[in-house]
Amino acid sequence: MVSQEQRRRQLAREKFLRQQQRRTEARRKARVRNSAIASVLGVIVIGAVALYTTHVLGDGDKKTDAGAKTTPSASASPSKAPDPCRKPAAGSVKKLSWKKEPAMSIDTSAKYTLDLATTCGDIPIALKTSAAPHTVNSFDFLAGKGYFDHTKCHRLTTQGIYVLQCGDPQGTGMGGPGYTLPDENLKDAGLKKNTYPAGTVAMANTGQKHTGGSQFFLVYKDSPLPPQYTPFGTIDAAGLKVLDKIAKAGESTGQGDGAPNATVVINKATVTKS
Repeated sequence: MVSQEQRRRQLAREKFLRQQQRRTEARRKARVRNSAIASVLGVIVIGAVALYTTHVLGDGDKKTDAGAKTTPSASASPSKAPDPCRKPAAGSVKKLSWKKEPAMSIDTSAKYTLDLATTCGDIPIALKTSAAPHTVNSFDFLAGKGYFDHTKCHRLTTQGIYVLQCGDPQGTGMGGPGYTLPDENLKDAGLKKNTYPAGTVAMANTGQKHTGGSQFFLVYKDSPLPPQYTPFGTIDAAGLKVLDKIAKAGESTGQGDGAPNATVVINKATVTKS
């Protein structure tokens, strides 16, 4: 007999996997759509210029990618608590991409820390170098290039699973570094009973094997998930307090899965060896 709690956990896992699959399909559709746009770009530009010069060009309906959330009008928006975070530091996101995973350059026997200096507070992450060397090496490379600097943490879940997702320069859940990473450390001793415990930092993926890129999630409360997401770091008590502050501010949809209401921006990401 399946208990109510087991059923709830199962439904939460299934929901998370469906969301990842929808993002994969959205990426595929985006590639097809971009190809079609390129083929008619000349016609569109000519038509747009003509419309603009006759004052007919309007805003039109703005479409969002699958899984993205539209913003309600100001009159329909529910009242929100004050933003608990500071304004982002001056600067812009770098548009960087590589064709393949960076060569191994870290000392896999050493200890490394990923420090996220965010608008909501500092989040230090102790990295699991020997257990997830490809992932840690990638973060060392990307942080060194300034890849994560000024990027938004674009997703907060507050029901079923409890994670803050970051690492996408596009801020949409669709971005990545151009390469993918192998899954690692899926038999981590900390992943018990299909649960990622609070304080875990793990790689997001498309729902398929070996599809991690740069997006990662920070678990602020024990979350029922299958062991399919590379756990590569842990957050200390001070970092969890920062995540708790972000979570308490809620997310944009009111449905438990959307953009954080708090202004969560990674001003600077740094990997240091100790």
